[in-house]
Amino acid sequence: MPCTTVMVGRGASNDGSTMIARTDDGHFDVKKMVVVEPAKQPKKYKCVISHLEIELPENPMRYTACPSVDDKQGIWAATGINAANVGMTATETITSNPVVLAADPLVCYQKAKSRREKDIPGGIGEEDIVVLVLPYVRSAREGVLRLGELLEKNGTYESNGIAFNDEKEVWWLESIGGHHWMARRVPDDRVAIAPNQFAMDAFDLDDAFGKQEAHLCSGDLREFIAENRLDLNQGGKFNPRDIFGSHREMDHVYNTPRAWFMGRFLTPYSHRWEGEGAEFGPESENIPWSFVPDRKLSAEDVEYMLSAHYEGTPYNPYSGQNTGKRGMYRSIGINRTGVAAICQIRPDVPDPIKGVEWVSFGSTTFAAWLPVYTNTPELPAFLSKVTLDTSTENLYWCSRLIGALADKCYADTQQNIERYQDAVAIRGRTLLREYDRKMAESGDFSLTKEANAKLCAMCKEETVSTLNKVLLTASQHMKNGFKLADN
Repeated sequence: MPCTTVMVGRGASNDGSTMIARTDDGHFDVKKMVVVEPAKQPKKYKCVISHLEIELPENPMRYTACPSVDDKQGIWAATGINAANVGMTATETITSNPVVLAADPLVCYQKAKSRREKDIPGGIGEEDIVVLVLPYVRSAREGVLRLGELLEKNGTYESNGIAFNDEKEVWWLESIGGHHWMARRVPDDRVAIAPNQFAMDAFDLDDAFGKQEAHLCSGDLREFIAENRLDLNQGGKFNPRDIFGSHREMDHVYNTPRAWFMGRFLTPYSHRWEGEGAEFGPESENIPWSFVPDRKLSAEDVEYMLSAHYEGTPYNPYSGQNTGKRGMYRSIGINRTGVAAICQIRPDVPDPIKGVEWVSFGSTTFAAWLPVYTNTPELPAFLSKVTLDTSTENLYWCSRLIGALADKCYADTQQNIERYQDAVAIRGRTLLREYDRKMAESGDFSLTKEANAKLCAMCKEETVSTLNKVLLTASQHMKNGFKLADN
């Protein structure tokens, strides 16, 4: 799934929280947000794409998920937070290269060629990973280890990156070929980024095979590298991106420009991103995986990055100036996003309400981000009851409609969009503050249901109002309009 991921360590956020966030950029996938209670978690899981069957543990926890409404191709749960306040987003499709994939081929489903033969199941993939991992882990590190074990045992049919967070730690795992993997803890004072490419640019193998303080990997990774002569590094350094990633012209159009824009946003003063003497450009392959940001980030800053379309640069597809470079790079906020979410684990509230998920549907450029409490038995219909047919009764379809209409008349609707996004953010934060206080004082954490109902009612009010305004503007810009002097 072509996506963009941002990970924020607790020392890099404004409130000491950890955050992992991703845009799930499919093919206009219809998405919803639900709560999965333990009784609804399967005991035996069957992968739709790969036909693999996996026995699951007996002790699942409640968790949120953003599955596809049409489940013919599987669940595609995308992202969520469980009852132990562990967040997960899966997955960021990443790149690899023929040398790696020949040494450890992807594990793809093989249909029998005759009646005498049997189908050969494939490995696990994005369709499956959240359901297989999130309900069973009580820390971000546990999430890495469980997923690593599943990859080594079953393999995967695609190259993916997966983020985990808990109250203290953020971890990033990248698969290598069919069965290998490596994972690194994001330093507390840093923000890490991953735009559809193998992201890690440094890794401590000694730590991974020693104390494992900040690095983990498959048990035979050293031998795998040596036996297949994969180490392409010079001068004694170890850069996983150079070994396991790709170096293609398509990366310069599709992937690295997004890393450049996010790095530019995170460190506008400590690095030079433009002009003569720039350290990094949109097509640089050496843009760091993580940065110490020039200022600490809020959830709204993460939202900005994941909604971006190269504002303030010559590459903005909505620019009114003919720069000759408009739209030449793949935007972060893209038209075919199904869902985007920030999994935030907060340190300064009671355990039952530490997890907040900021969710957005459709193109993030035009959508609002709504915060909801995750430790709750169910979510309001505005998020969870989404149909395959277009409707104005849920946030998914309202967001899709606003984006499709506003895109055609961006300059004339931009102010309405910005006011809408700000209104949901401000009113959403106000309600979070109110209910954080109520629940901390009363100890009644069942109020999460009431809080989420008010958050969704507020968001519906703002969303429908904005849809009305954008529809009027788009109608006024129809090509068959005609004005007479006596109108």
